[in-house]
Amino acid sequence: MSTIETARPAETTEAPILLRGDDKGIATLTLNRPAQRNALSHALMGALQRELDAIGGDPAVKVVVLAAAGPAFSAGHDLRELRADPSRANYRATFRQCSDLMLSLTRLPQPVIARVHGIATAAGCQLVASCDLAVAAEGARFATPGVNIGLFCSTPMVALSRAVSRKAAMEMLLTGDFVSAARAHELGLVNRVVPADRLDAEVTALARTISEKSPLTLKIGKEAFYRQADLGLSAAYDYASEVMTTNMLARDAEEGIDAFLQKRAPTWLGC
Repeated sequence: MSTIETARPAETTEAPILLRGDDKGIATLTLNRPAQRNALSHALMGALQRELDAIGGDPAVKVVVLAAAGPAFSAGHDLRELRADPSRANYRATFRQCSDLMLSLTRLPQPVIARVHGIATAAGCQLVASCDLAVAAEGARFATPGVNIGLFCSTPMVALSRAVSRKAAMEMLLTGDFVSAARAHELGLVNRVVPADRLDAEVTALARTISEKSPLTLKIGKEAFYRQADLGLSAAYDYASEVMTTNMLARDAEEGIDAFLQKRAPTWLGC
């Protein structure tokens, strides 16, 4: 596994704020501001955005894992950085940058798995909700606590309200209370909850399973999933039918079906 530095921001530490490791088609991006609970500074969001942009065009990457160093996954936006420039222009730029980053996760061709430990609050919770899948350690906790400091979590609300039911999202947003990993699983915010010492193994196993599928099929399916979700029922079926027709004409679909009928492992062609 290799580690690369993706940014050299003007911060108080020389350590890279984002780490990347690649292993057999799985790219792991690790938020690396542990002393700041991986708060999403402009620099960290920029580094993550650049890495996602690069991965999107890299056929060698089949799955992305989003992880974090230190005691927390992410505490959300860097409030000290926000208050250092209390201008409308700065606030608007920050939330636009964050929104673009979250959209990049859903628009990335490869599936993204959040590996969550510690706390994931505000934009950190949004980050989890924006990933395609999430695996959490038993001790992980989630919250949208902006209401407690006079700042409603309006942008985290967008991802959260699409990941869990409206009533559950509103309760989190209105109270700011933490929910446990077990409760987050019940709500659908995370897919699996495992003991902390099993977190890496569970995430790796899930990523490996997905990485064995046709990358083309994963790309087609991920895009279709998010597009149909915003359509009415009839329009969604019309759209999905066209997607399946196009998918059936792909060589990977022909190979996969033939392999199934012939009882052999498929060889993906990527077309």
